[in-house]
Amino acid sequence: MCRIGAIKSLNYVHPSQALRLMQSQQKGHDNSGFAMVMHDLGGIFESYKHLPTLSMACTDEGLKIAEDILHDAGFQRVMQWVPETSDLPGLDINAMPNYVFETFDYPKSFRHGDQKEKEELLVDMRLQMREALEDDELGFVYSFWPDVITLKEIGDPRDIGTYFNLWEPDEKFTAKVITAQCRQNTNYDIVRYAAHPFFLQGYTALANGENTFYLKNVEFQRKLHRGYIGFESDSQCFLYSLHYVHRELGWPLSYFKHVITPLPFEDIEHREDKEQLLAIRQSLAHLEINGPNTIIGVLPDNTMFTCCDAKKLRPVVIGRTDETVVISSEVCGINEVLPDRQWDADIYPHEREVVAIDNNLEVQRWRQ
Repeated sequence: MCRIGAIKSLNYVHPSQALRLMQSQQKGHDNSGFAMVMHDLGGIFESYKHLPTLSMACTDEGLKIAEDILHDAGFQRVMQWVPETSDLPGLDINAMPNYVFETFDYPKSFRHGDQKEKEELLVDMRLQMREALEDDELGFVYSFWPDVITLKEIGDPRDIGTYFNLWEPDEKFTAKVITAQCRQNTNYDIVRYAAHPFFLQGYTALANGENTFYLKNVEFQRKLHRGYIGFESDSQCFLYSLHYVHRELGWPLSYFKHVITPLPFEDIEHREDKEQLLAIRQSLAHLEINGPNTIIGVLPDNTMFTCCDAKKLRPVVIGRTDETVVISSEVCGINEVLPDRQWDADIYPHEREVVAIDNNLEVQRWRQ
């Protein structure tokens, strides 16, 4: 069973908090990796929120290929951050030669252009870099997006934190939203792309559990968008369904739940939105999911949410203070990060609801 967690705060948070959130849940997991996506960046990236930052791990050759692709397209690098690493003896980490976090200005023809055009360009560039680096595993391009950083690595999460010097907080590398996972899937090969969280065009998703409708989802999603690729994990389908429902179709977040875990027909009959729900069941049946799972997601506006499978076969809990909200697959993770919260106010989401947290930390609960 995967361990997942997310932190959303009014203040900038260091990744050490995400490591602490995950560490207390590590009993029994197989130390296959640690990954995180950071939204709403602070520190040295705070002044560059409007410009895309490239997050990748690569060889020297892979770095040159990726930078050449961006430069040929007209992107100009404006900032580069190279994390200081501590390659101590005995660390369990399958490290890459380079970890790249570079911020670029758009090509001149796009700088004053339409926002949607910029967003489509960033997807195309990420896909082009990924394809160019896939042979011989020259590199892994995790995200290329404004105000977002992604780090994924294979090994023991504690050692990964040590390698990247993430256990000691500082003000250089922070964010207001951090999602994290400390165990890769065990149904497929352990590869960097398979590690949650998954990211596409401002959307982040990660899951605790499995999706037994994986093949049905994949066959349908491959035809929907050029960015729906890889499918290294069955949980990656959750990201693509979220992206498709919310961005491509433009539906409210509440309808994402109706797509992945539709209501029974006998319940739909009594609804005022009966026609809409029946249309969803008819047209998007191949996006339905099954099996034990809990999903945590982040939208482009940094709204954070969670929802469960229709039988709630995987746990999730939400704890909060006036300044911070934490979602965790196990309550011990929240106890580690928010020990002084009002514990009896914790939220244990229902199997038929979405719990969303906006940027004022207001918690909204939407029942199907």
